[in-house]
Amino acid sequence: QLYDGVLRLHIRANSDSESDQQLKLRVRDRVLQTAQQLGLGENCTELPQLVEQTQQLLGQLEQAAQQEVWRSGSDQKVTAYLTRMYFDTREYEDFTMPAGVYRTVRFTIGKGEGHNWWCVAFPPLCTGVVTEDELRAAMETEDYGIISEQDGYLLKFRIIELWESLKARLQ
Repeated sequence: QLYDGVLRLHIRANSDSESDQQLKLRVRDRVLQTAQQLGLGENCTELPQLVEQTQQLLGQLEQAAQQEVWRSGSDQKVTAYLTRMYFDTREYEDFTMPAGVYRTVRFTIGKGEGHNWWCVAFPPLCTGVVTEDELRAAMETEDYGIISEQDGYLLKFRIIELWESLKARLQ
């Protein structure tokens, strides 16, 4: 259920050259900015709504990415599409995204042979800092439990934070 409830954004650079990696980040910024300007994700409370909106706006997002590449003086082609793809486990400060196959909006710049950048578009973790309450509200309880625990145990630092919070409340 976790994998079916998440949409990831994935941008792959042409190569690992410094200029291609910088271009990838400019494309990322342009895609996120354009998505926000187009209102992508507004009033979407469930993933199927966001996927439908994304499909409708994908051409405009691809065009914005391509314009950013051209503006940067490159003639590399950008392609964008919805797919399902495998991601390795990714640990964040407060949670872990388990390895698996996720629905993904993928942008490939040129040959797409360089390092990539990705984030979680739904629940919305791509822009700004998402609070634990917002993450919990956006996900099913079981799914939140999966990403906020590792092998059934909270990460040690989180336990210390909870203990210190409890002690403060008792005082």
